[in-house]
Amino acid sequence: MSILVVGSVALDSVETPFGSADRVIGGSGVFFTAAASLLAPVRLVGVVGDDYPLEKLDFLTERGVDLSGVERAEGESFFWAGRYSHDLSSRDTLETRLGVFADFKPRIPEAYRDSRYVFLGNIDPVLQLEVLDQMREPAAVICDTMNYWIEGSRDALVELLKRVDILMVNDAEARQLAGDHNLLGAARWIQERGPRLVVVKKGEHGAILFGPDWMFFVPGFPLEVIFDPTGAGDAFAGGFVGHMASVDSQEPDDLRRAMVYGSVMGSYAVESFSVDRFRSLDEKEILHRVMQFKQMTSFEHQLVESDG
Repeated sequence: MSILVVGSVALDSVETPFGSADRVIGGSGVFFTAAASLLAPVRLVGVVGDDYPLEKLDFLTERGVDLSGVERAEGESFFWAGRYSHDLSSRDTLETRLGVFADFKPRIPEAYRDSRYVFLGNIDPVLQLEVLDQMREPAAVICDTMNYWIEGSRDALVELLKRVDILMVNDAEARQLAGDHNLLGAARWIQERGPRLVVVKKGEHGAILFGPDWMFFVPGFPLEVIFDPTGAGDAFAGGFVGHMASVDSQEPDDLRRAMVYGSVMGSYAVESFSVDRFRSLDEKEILHRVMQFKQMTSFEHQLVESDG
């Protein structure tokens, strides 16, 4: 089943303790698409400037991704530069230039409006609402946001929540949005305002899925070397939504498996700079790591009745 993603298509310059990469392709839309397209058909809507190397996205086209929704505008592409700390747990933004992204008004092509799954990348909630106004009847709307919009566009974000099925945020954003330090309390607050499900991402420590009356936790995959954490959260979202679309189900068991696929894709994202790891990634490798997750997290427990 097809997935529509609306998000940034950017150029990144990144420094980590393991090296650096200059003006490589990035952005929420690109990381999501690179991960999700390994599992299901994807349609990408975004904007780039006349400096963007569109040929760097050819591997996505060859995989069947529809990029006809990516507009090219006169001017500079969205650019971000950052430097990560030695343990990769924090980063400093060195430069941000919005370029043509500052005037981005998503126009959803007619052929995209019947997309069954819609992922709203981290953009202004006003624009996210405008995207939903252009859609027909998606089976699920999945939304990402960040502290900038929670602080600056709270009213629009709360209005958006009424039309969202799944909200994806990190733990700090969930607490900030709900005004509740307790993650369970924060998730319940969010659910009361619309989303049926809340996914709280905790970086290397995994993620938690809060259902209506159940929860599921998936750990981060242990890696010996992490090159670049940029885009890992968007790759997680791509794995999650990609699996959900591939089985076309929102049943609890399938959502649990979607969480595992999300964590798998997030783990692959950090193994190289930009989306390079996804260029050669294949189904066999993905399934192997899914099975590693199963081995790491499954156990049997025999109940023993006490004499008392």
